[in-house]
Amino acid sequence: MARSSSPDSVTGFVNLSKPAGMTSSDAVCIVRGVLSRAIGGRQKTGHLGTLDPLATGVLPIALGKATALFDFLAFKTKRYVAEFTFGTATDTLDRGGKTVRDGGRIPSAEEIAAVLARFTGEFMQTPPAYSAKSVNGRRAYSYARSGEAVELAPKLVRVDSFELIGGGEGVYEFAIECGGGTYIRSLARDVAEALGTCAYMSALTRTKSGPFTAESAVTPDEFRLAPEKHIIPAEFALGGLKKITLDENSLKRVLNGIPAAAADVAEGEYAAVYDAHGTLAGLGLRAARGLVIKVRLQDGKQ
Repeated sequence: MARSSSPDSVTGFVNLSKPAGMTSSDAVCIVRGVLSRAIGGRQKTGHLGTLDPLATGVLPIALGKATALFDFLAFKTKRYVAEFTFGTATDTLDRGGKTVRDGGRIPSAEEIAAVLARFTGEFMQTPPAYSAKSVNGRRAYSYARSGEAVELAPKLVRVDSFELIGGGEGVYEFAIECGGGTYIRSLARDVAEALGTCAYMSALTRTKSGPFTAESAVTPDEFRLAPEKHIIPAEFALGGLKKITLDENSLKRVLNGIPAAAADVAEGEYAAVYDAHGTLAGLGLRAARGLVIKVRLQDGKQ
């Protein structure tokens, strides 16, 4: 791994498999620490969508200039396997919270399957009280922990598929594919309420986040042993986009904030590349005024 005086000397991604009991911030700190020691400087890092401490699975961590792709990647489609336990509710909506209701009715698998269609497509969802949503400059969970009541505004979410895949006797397993920002804990609450009972999320595994999958994810220990082996190039995240190749003049223009001519290219987003190796310049946007770099992954050139 090359050393540099630049704190952003490593750019790309790590597809981390987060274990239960670890916060997403802890996972980021592990990756940052390993790489900072390797490069001899502070490594810039950031995760692409929080996983609750009790949850496991795919947690993509962006490195260096790739952290600028957060807005592009954070709300990509995610897949989960979730377990809901019916008949009991907790204040956090998951198994880590305090029981606030018990003895609720246990619905049958047939009853549950019949209401899942109500929670597919786009709909308004109220986030959990114990969440990282910002309310008047404070995280919602800080209000909840201090016993202060706070009203969280419903937000538009998207669930592409919601399938009952197993379980029984009050504990059921679901496969869920949804847009970023969807709270699986809230789905447990809302499905139960639709059936006249209560539930909490008792287990959760994220199996996919955008292009990152469980099959290619590495554990923190695997990453510590050979970090250079597990760094994914930034190009991987834009693999689903069409490429537009820039000549030297166009490259200089867009990297310095000047639109480049692209009359023969349809409007939309592109992976902007250059040179014979197809090196990634950034996320490009073809708009009415020409091609601009929406997210720059290379330094400006004079």
